[in-house]
Amino acid sequence: QVRLVESGGGLVQAGGSLRLSCTASGIRFSINSMGWHRQAPGKQRELVARVFSAGTTNYADSVKGRFTISRDNAKNTVYLQMNSLEPDDTGVYYCRVLATAQGPYWGQGTQVTVSS
Repeated sequence: QVRLVESGGGLVQAGGSLRLSCTASGIRFSINSMGWHRQAPGKQRELVARVFSAGTTNYADSVKGRFTISRDNAKNTVYLQMNSLEPDDTGVYYCRVLATAQGPYWGQGTQVTVSS
Protein backbone atom coordinates (compact mmCIF):
# COMPACT_ATOMS: atom_id res chain seq x y z
CA GLN A 1 0.00 0.00 0.00
CA VAL A 2 1.41 3.36 -1.04
CA ARG A 3 1.55 5.98 1.64
CA LEU A 4 2.72 9.60 1.58
CA VAL A 5 3.36 11.29 4.91
CA GLU A 6 3.65 15.06 4.89
CA SER A 7 4.79 17.40 7.62
CA GLY A 8 5.97 20.94 8.20
CA GLY A 9 2.99 23.16 7.54
CA GLY A 10 1.84 25.84 9.93
CA LEU A 11 1.21 29.51 10.55
CA VAL A 12 3.93 32.04 9.82
CA GLN A 13 4.17 35.78 9.35
CA ALA A 14 4.96 37.28 5.97
CA GLY A 15 8.67 37.13 5.34
CA GLY A 16 9.07 33.99 7.39
CA SER A 17 10.10 30.47 6.41
CA LEU A 18 8.73 26.96 6.56
CA ARG A 19 10.06 23.60 5.46
CA LEU A 20 7.76 20.89 4.19
CA SER A 21 8.70 17.24 3.92
CA CYS A 22 7.02 14.24 2.34
CA THR A 23 8.10 10.62 2.66
CA ALA A 24 6.77 7.95 0.35
CA SER A 25 6.52 4.28 1.23
CA GLY A 26 5.11 1.20 -0.42
CA ILE A 27 6.19 2.18 -3.94
CA ARG A 28 7.51 -0.83 -5.79
CA PHE A 29 9.12 0.82 -8.79
CA SER A 30 11.45 3.73 -9.42
CA ILE A 31 10.12 7.15 -8.51
CA ASN A 32 10.23 9.46 -11.51
CA SER A 33 9.26 12.70 -9.88
CA MET A 34 8.29 14.11 -6.51
CA GLY A 35 6.76 17.48 -6.02
CA TRP A 36 4.41 19.86 -4.32
CA HIS A 37 1.15 21.38 -5.45
CA ARG A 38 -1.00 23.81 -3.54
CA GLN A 39 -4.62 24.85 -3.47
CA ALA A 40 -5.83 28.16 -2.14
CA PRO A 41 -9.47 28.66 -1.15
CA GLY A 42 -11.63 29.05 -4.24
CA LYS A 43 -8.75 28.32 -6.61
CA GLN A 44 -7.58 25.33 -8.59
CA ARG A 45 -4.71 23.19 -7.43
CA GLU A 46 -1.45 24.36 -8.99
CA LEU A 47 2.09 23.08 -9.31
CA VAL A 48 4.53 24.72 -6.92
CA ALA A 49 7.70 22.74 -7.58
CA ARG A 50 8.85 19.29 -8.58
CA VAL A 51 12.10 17.41 -8.87
CA PHE A 52 12.83 14.56 -11.25
CA SER A 53 14.98 11.52 -10.58
CA ALA A 54 17.95 13.05 -12.42
CA GLY A 55 17.75 16.18 -10.30
CA THR A 56 16.00 18.48 -12.77
CA THR A 57 13.60 20.88 -11.09
CA ASN A 58 10.57 22.92 -12.13
CA TYR A 59 9.14 25.87 -10.20
CA ALA A 60 6.07 28.01 -10.55
CA ASP A 61 7.07 31.52 -11.57
CA SER A 62 5.52 32.91 -8.40
CA VAL A 63 7.93 30.99 -6.13
CA LYS A 64 11.18 31.16 -8.11
CA GLY A 65 13.97 32.55 -6.01
CA ARG A 66 12.06 31.97 -2.76
CA PHE A 67 11.36 28.23 -2.66
CA THR A 68 13.83 25.36 -3.06
CA ILE A 69 12.86 21.76 -3.67
CA SER A 70 15.21 18.91 -2.87
CA ARG A 71 15.05 15.17 -2.72
CA ASP A 72 16.67 12.36 -0.77
CA ASN A 73 16.37 9.36 -3.06
CA ALA A 74 17.57 6.91 -0.42
CA LYS A 75 14.73 7.95 1.87
CA ASN A 76 12.10 8.53 -0.84
CA THR A 77 11.65 11.96 0.70
CA VAL A 78 11.10 15.34 -0.88
CA TYR A 79 11.56 18.68 0.86
CA LEU A 80 10.31 22.15 0.09
CA GLN A 81 12.16 25.00 1.74
CA MET A 82 9.96 28.07 1.60
CA ASN A 83 11.54 31.44 2.36
CA SER A 84 10.23 35.00 2.14
CA LEU A 85 6.69 33.69 2.44
CA GLU A 86 3.86 35.91 1.28
CA PRO A 87 0.14 35.88 2.12
CA ASP A 88 -0.54 34.61 -1.42
CA ASP A 89 1.39 31.46 -0.54
CA THR A 90 -1.42 30.46 1.81
CA GLY A 91 -3.11 27.20 0.96
CA VAL A 92 -3.10 23.46 1.40
CA TYR A 93 0.13 21.95 0.10
CA TYR A 94 -0.04 18.47 -1.37
CA CYS A 95 2.83 16.13 -2.04
CA ARG A 96 2.67 14.32 -5.39
CA VAL A 97 4.70 11.28 -6.41
CA LEU A 98 4.89 9.67 -9.83
CA ALA A 99 6.61 6.33 -10.26
CA THR A 100 7.22 4.04 -13.19
CA ALA A 101 3.88 2.40 -14.00
CA GLN A 102 2.44 3.71 -10.72
CA GLY A 103 0.66 6.80 -9.65
CA PRO A 104 0.45 9.67 -9.43
CA TYR A 105 -0.07 9.49 -5.70
CA TRP A 106 -1.13 12.38 -3.50
CA GLY A 107 -0.55 13.14 0.15
CA GLN A 108 -3.31 14.20 2.49
CA GLY A 109 -2.23 17.84 2.40
CA THR A 110 -0.70 20.18 4.93
CA GLN A 111 -1.98 23.67 5.66
CA VAL A 112 0.31 26.65 5.18
CA THR A 113 -1.00 30.00 6.39
CA VAL A 114 0.95 33.22 5.92
CA SER A 115 -0.32 36.23 7.83
CA SER A 116 0.30 39.79 6.69
